[in-house]
Amino acid sequence: MTTTAATDAEGSGAHPRFAEALRELGLGHLVPQVRRFPDATRTAAEAAAAVGCELSQICKSLIFAADGVPVLVLMDGASRVDLELVREELGAAKVTRAKVDVVRETTGYAIGGVPPFGHNTRTRVLADRSLLRHDVVWAAAGTPHTVFPLAPRDLVAHADATLVDVREHTS
Repeated sequence: MTTTAATDAEGSGAHPRFAEALRELGLGHLVPQVRRFPDATRTAAEAAAAVGCELSQICKSLIFAADGVPVLVLMDGASRVDLELVREELGAAKVTRAKVDVVRETTGYAIGGVPPFGHNTRTRVLADRSLLRHDVVWAAAGTPHTVFPLAPRDLVAHADATLVDVREHTS
């Protein structure tokens, strides 16, 4: 797949705020590894097709509301989040998908481009263990056209995530 011309001064397609977050986390070496695609990578399927990887190698960054409080769930692209398992994990009465404006306000990014860290607001982060099945996963880099690679354990550590089992299991 072809990447397009760079969008920031350092040759990366990363959202400038996300590129700065990478540097602040000591991950500046990842900035040039951000890949920008002409077609959207908003969904896990679009991102996997663009990168040329398995669907499960995409890390989805999903914002939910647990009793009204935003929580980030990192999930592999081939799986769905089981809201009941998230509710149990958090000890919440109710967990719902966050509204678009809450996602933007909490993270500073649009749905389809939310990275796993570097958000406006510090939130609780849950990472599903299914991400650990791969050596490398790809996550959004702040725009609906950009992704970056990272080892899952590093992603979990830098997102300050708790490893959990919140994947929906099909029978």
